[in-house]
Amino acid sequence: MEEQTQTLMIPRVKLGSEGLEVSKLGLGCMSLSGGYNSPLSDEDGIAVIKHAFSKGITFFDTSDFYGPRTNEILIGKALKQLPREKIQLATKFGIVGVQTGFVVNGRPEYVRACCEASLERLGVEYIDLYYQHRVDKTVPIEDTMGELKKLVEEGKVKYIGLSEASPDTIRRAHAVHPITALQMEWSLWSRDIEGEIVPLCRELGIGIVAYSPLGRGFFGGKGAGESIPSGSILALHPRFTGENLEKNKILYLRIEKLAAKYQCTPAQLALAWVLHQGDDVVPIPGTSKIKNLDANIDSLKLKLTKEDLMEISNAVNEEEVAEWQNCSTCPPSSSFKLVEEGKIKYIGLSEASPDTIRRAHAVHPITAVQMEWSLWTRDIEEEIIPLCRELGIGIVSYSPLGRGFFGGRGVVKNTPPNMILAKHPRFNEENLHKNKTLYQRLENLAVKHQCAPAQLALAWVHHQGYDVVPIPGTTKMKNLDSNIGSLKVKLTEEDLKEISHAVPIGEVAGDRNYDFVGPADWKHANTPPRDSSAPA
Repeated sequence: MEEQTQTLMIPRVKLGSEGLEVSKLGLGCMSLSGGYNSPLSDEDGIAVIKHAFSKGITFFDTSDFYGPRTNEILIGKALKQLPREKIQLATKFGIVGVQTGFVVNGRPEYVRACCEASLERLGVEYIDLYYQHRVDKTVPIEDTMGELKKLVEEGKVKYIGLSEASPDTIRRAHAVHPITALQMEWSLWSRDIEGEIVPLCRELGIGIVAYSPLGRGFFGGKGAGESIPSGSILALHPRFTGENLEKNKILYLRIEKLAAKYQCTPAQLALAWVLHQGDDVVPIPGTSKIKNLDANIDSLKLKLTKEDLMEISNAVNEEEVAEWQNCSTCPPSSSFKLVEEGKIKYIGLSEASPDTIRRAHAVHPITAVQMEWSLWTRDIEEEIIPLCRELGIGIVSYSPLGRGFFGGRGVVKNTPPNMILAKHPRFNEENLHKNKTLYQRLENLAVKHQCAPAQLALAWVHHQGYDVVPIPGTTKMKNLDSNIGSLKVKLTEEDLKEISHAVPIGEVAGDRNYDFVGPADWKHANTPPRDSSAPA
């Protein structure tokens, strides 16, 4: 291990009441692997981490979702060049990427699998602080916490944290095992946790880790003093789009004016404001640039009085923060220029609303719209399909076998418990039992047409029109051949009607969508009560 020394001491604080001590300022490492910016090389990313340590930062925050997973690998490489015993390493589990977005998984077996995988990627024997990244609203928090408690007892985890959890979830989790830290968004323009969450944490002795303390870079000039990098997910954030950004720039200008008074940058003033919220508050601003890291550290030098804090708070009235409301999309993107540059031949949309399709098509012709369409997902037939045909847009059908259901998934083949499909509403035990009736009807019809149920379901999609192209996925050659064989199945109008009637949409049990991350902030993070008969 290369010798790495610290030249500046950042104050150290107790995070929570369980004994964890960290630097008053942490480093959020997500941006080292992209997201808001282009990912750094391993060499550059490690240089940022080592520089942070040399300045006195010992609290580093990552997640298995960042990259995904590559961020943990990067942190692991950096740790090999740092004294492990002086580092407080935090990582997270729970957010899972799927084809249509993200889901949250808090099942005990998944918790353990994630922890063991993170330990391997990080190259460490234990994780100092292990967070549930988002709350799984389908799993009692007691079940998730029970497994986390076991990981603590086994020495794989030292302290447990939650992120974006509701008051009820925090209390229930804390009753199973003490929660050391709660990670929440907290900045000058995100202060909704101050009314209920912060007092609760202080009542229970839980530390508060503030993510995005610079308002996702806004108070560092992102979008106000400098442009948002092309490809950055910030371009999709409601506060950074169109006229919202123009309105929000007024807030930045106020902070900029106050910063001149305090002889610092707007970012330093905004970060100092968070730092002054209490000794139990540790912000973890992220950056991919060493100069910004140094500027963040210098914010610790700012001393603010109660009057100063009030003046700064009043400069950014939460009610003035502009967000995108009641609109299908942000304004059409300039990405259409990529066609003109020859980098893209055709443009498509996926899961878009009628309004969005029309507006996008007015900027540049849309070639295809990719939508979920199968025997048990037909909500696009009433409005989307006629619109596409009116505009001359092709339809690409994803999950044409109902996420494998009409191929026997969950009916004649079990769904592995660690498979993300097990989290889908239509595949949970109660709904799956009801939906099996639909499969059996299709199975009977398949016998009539001398084919497999999957082939009949896929042939039904094929017959919806020459402008419809299904894209079933598979990992098995025999299934691929079977899917291709569905093209041989010829169906009449009467056949199509009979097949449709065999799977009435009104009889399908369960929503077609997963439980997305979008509404999974702390206000929507209650979990179901634990069955009192379940083993502790």
